Amino acid sequence: MSDTTKPHTSGNILSPLNSSSHTDTSVNTHSTSVKRILFITGLAFINAIIVGGISKVLVMLIGLFTNLFFFGHISFHESSPAENTLGYGVIFIPVLGGLIVGVMARFGSRAIRGHGIPEAMEKIVAGESKIHPLITILKPLSAAISIGTGGPFGAEGPIISTGGALGSFCGQTLHITTQERKILLASGASAGMTAIFGTPFAAILLAIELLLFEFSAKSFLPVMIACITGACMHFVLFSSLPVFGMTQVPAVTTTAIIAYAAIGIVVGLASVFVTKAVYWIEDLFEKLPIHWMWWPAIGGIAVGIVGYIAPRTLGVGYNNITDALSGSLPLSILISLCFWKFISWAIALGSGTSGGTLAPLLTMGSALGCLLGTCIQQLFPQVAIFIPLAALVGMAALFAGASRAILTSIVFAVETTMQESTLLPLIAACSTAYLVSFILMRTTIMTEKIKRRGIPLPENYRPDVLELSTVATIVRPVEERFLTASINERIADLLKADKQSGSNKDQKWILVQQDRSLVGMIDKHMLDKVEDSDQEVSSVMEQNMATAYLEDSLETALERMLVSNQSILPVVERDTKDLLGVITEWDILKVFEKRFIEDKHIHQHISIRNKALRLVRKQQPA
Repeated sequence: MSDTTKPHTSGNILSPLNSSSHTDTSVNTHSTSVKRILFITGLAFINAIIVGGISKVLVMLIGLFTNLFFFGHISFHESSPAENTLGYGVIFIPVLGGLIVGVMARFGSRAIRGHGIPEAMEKIVAGESKIHPLITILKPLSAAISIGTGGPFGAEGPIISTGGALGSFCGQTLHITTQERKILLASGASAGMTAIFGTPFAAILLAIELLLFEFSAKSFLPVMIACITGACMHFVLFSSLPVFGMTQVPAVTTTAIIAYAAIGIVVGLASVFVTKAVYWIEDLFEKLPIHWMWWPAIGGIAVGIVGYIAPRTLGVGYNNITDALSGSLPLSILISLCFWKFISWAIALGSGTSGGTLAPLLTMGSALGCLLGTCIQQLFPQVAIFIPLAALVGMAALFAGASRAILTSIVFAVETTMQESTLLPLIAACSTAYLVSFILMRTTIMTEKIKRRGIPLPENYRPDVLELSTVATIVRPVEERFLTASINERIADLLKADKQSGSNKDQKWILVQQDRSLVGMIDKHMLDKVEDSDQEVSSVMEQNMATAYLEDSLETALERMLVSNQSILPVVERDTKDLLGVITEWDILKVFEKRFIEDKHIHQHISIRNKALRLVRKQQPA
């Protein structure tokens, strides 16, 4: 038959056996998916318990090294290095800690350098979520030494990195998929954060904003279970009280919210400065003519000198945050925490030692918020700004501006203080800080290092166009694209008819029909290789075809194409299996092309509008 023969839209696309197999495959696929999710969730639960235990060990090790190096006795009890009586001798302790960390990085694993989250992000994007299992031991140990010898860092970054390493190691051991390994890595990291701070919701948001790069139920479930488990571990191993206690926050007024938003603007500028300064210092270290193993010791010199001048800058300093949130710190200490803590932390982090960034950002942000709140209170007493709330707003806004994890920042501040009434001021301040950071800085403190290595990162969380589009939106009638023929035709007649028709339709496939129902496909190139052209086309027909339904997503359709190695997919009605049309791989690519064109038009519109505005300004009289 020629291409004028039209396939009837009734009948079964496959034989009864194949039709049943297609239905069974869909059911089996869903069943398998459910089993995999439950399996990964179970692993995330077990990992969270282990990470919770590691977090307690990390805190105890920090206490051990702090007591050992600053007070000369062995104790796991938490103590502040700011209370030491070593005098000038305090300068040498961070140097010793830097030497130890440098040696561990040189002969153990270089991956222990840095503050943890960017390293985890890099492994997810470019390393198939594979982290060396040695990090599970070396990262918390190196961080405990670094912080215990006065390093101005927090424990959250290392435990996030450790949890991620544990999840990744579990994934590598069980030989699961890269996607599942990513979920386990994110689950372990978020469980580690929750175990330290008791902030399950903030940890879930951190996983979404900085680690998963997706909104997917199959990813959320393991992460949420891990965070719930981490929270329970925090309550058991630490406390159920707020991590940063503060007095009850009074109701806020409209003018106060505007003031907190203004604080967010200033803190946003500070977040840009802080981020750029850290990487500028890191660039200076890169230019040193000595091996990077010695850099942490050099950074330790700065930490020690600053620690002698301002002892409160030494160590984790969570008590500084609590004191700032009380609103009772004098201006001299607030200024010291803003300036000296920044100097100590930026140089130490730029040197490549091991430690987290969250605690220093929270410390500097709370102190800066206190200062700005005090200034507003003095200049505009009618605003009725609340100084502890100003500190909380500054704390969250600096983290939001530096990391652009805005949802994490807001919820973290609420969960660590258990003050729900702070939500509106936090949203106002974090939004303005985020906006300033977004305008003035292309990367963040988390992504700058990764971008410098040429690794692209997702810049937004747009829904997958293939998930939002169905087969019904692109299906086309068979006769528009493909030649048709009867199953009992001879190959010679088929080739002759094809040549005479001069068809410009798709030359790869021919759909074959018999009794007005579709039963197979033929690759035209295979016809030229057949020696006996008198045999029927059924001898070279491909019968076991994957199919799609109108309501299937394009993601599902594309997956079936890849699995079956088909470039076209017949579309059938779910109940009757009637042939409705076909889709091709090019039809799916057209969906991406449509989005690309839309985005291009948006950028062109903005560009034209900006040019028009500049033109109007030039034409205005002076």
